[in-house]
Amino acid sequence: MVPTDTNPALVQRVIENLSSAVLLMDESLCVRFINPAAQALFAISTRQVTGQKLSAISPAGKLLERAAQQGLESGEAFTERERRLEVSVGRYITVDVAVTPLTDGDVLLELAHLDRRLRITREQHLISQNQATRHLLRGLAHEIKNPLGGLRGAAQLLERELNDVELKEYTQVIIKEADRLRTLVNGMLGPNSRPNKRKINIHEILERVRQLVEAEAPSGVTIERDYDPSIPPLMAESNQLIQATLNIVRNALQAVGEVGRITLRTRTQRQFTISDVTHKLVARIDIVDSGPGIPPEMMDRIFYPMVTSRPEGTGLGLSIAQTLVNQHGGLIECWSEPGHTVFTIWLPLERENGG
Repeated sequence: MVPTDTNPALVQRVIENLSSAVLLMDESLCVRFINPAAQALFAISTRQVTGQKLSAISPAGKLLERAAQQGLESGEAFTERERRLEVSVGRYITVDVAVTPLTDGDVLLELAHLDRRLRITREQHLISQNQATRHLLRGLAHEIKNPLGGLRGAAQLLERELNDVELKEYTQVIIKEADRLRTLVNGMLGPNSRPNKRKINIHEILERVRQLVEAEAPSGVTIERDYDPSIPPLMAESNQLIQATLNIVRNALQAVGEVGRITLRTRTQRQFTISDVTHKLVARIDIVDSGPGIPPEMMDRIFYPMVTSRPEGTGLGLSIAQTLVNQHGGLIECWSEPGHTVFTIWLPLERENGG
């Protein structure tokens, strides 16, 4: 905090230029002051909120008023960590809330926006999770494929020695199952080669995916498009991006069932960090579905191979999609609640990528 003996005009200027949202409430919990960061956060003006209770303006108001009241009653400063607030209808953020009671009966609230830091931490976890999983799978694949090859070869040799056609059916079972397991292991590993990039239009990729999925979709499922035509070309391997996007959209199709809606949406975002790298411009591809949502207990594991909520699923689609997008310097994230699941693909649009 700024010392109280500092020039009041200077204090005012400092507070108004803070990136944290600052609110001053009186003992009746009416707002006396709100800095520009708080105005932007709650999408309100000083005139709208001054002299009013915040609960009359924002869904988050009641929670913040309870925190302010606790500070007034205890007379002690405290901080509530990682509180999720609904700052306006349907718009949630995560903040640290610092509450400081003042000697004149007012209480000061400072809200530090955490979503960016939490997102970067989550991204780093997703990327390291994917790399660790692939490293483990490569070692496991080596241990599995060697004996599989031996089993298959032995079954082929045995088949040559058999004259009974019925017995050869059993050797064929061994050969086919060995081939199936080898295909499954290869699928778990995903692509082994670096992408052969060229300039592509991301909407051509999405249109190809849309055509493929529409051919499979029940009549009660609609696939909507919300494209930003200003997105520049990017350097990418088109087949790999088609595969990654197709895996996600097919999951959405299975989630909505016979009746539902899938939306393909594109946007750009400036000065965006993926893991530890800040990009001047990135493409954002949202695949939104109206299905029942992903169970909360599965959210931290959905990009692991062999994790699926469907009895008939292999659990490889999202793991492979994440690997393909990672190879383009990008990342896939997911947010889900009942009736609204969003998978977001982030792809850099650097100058060398045509941006």
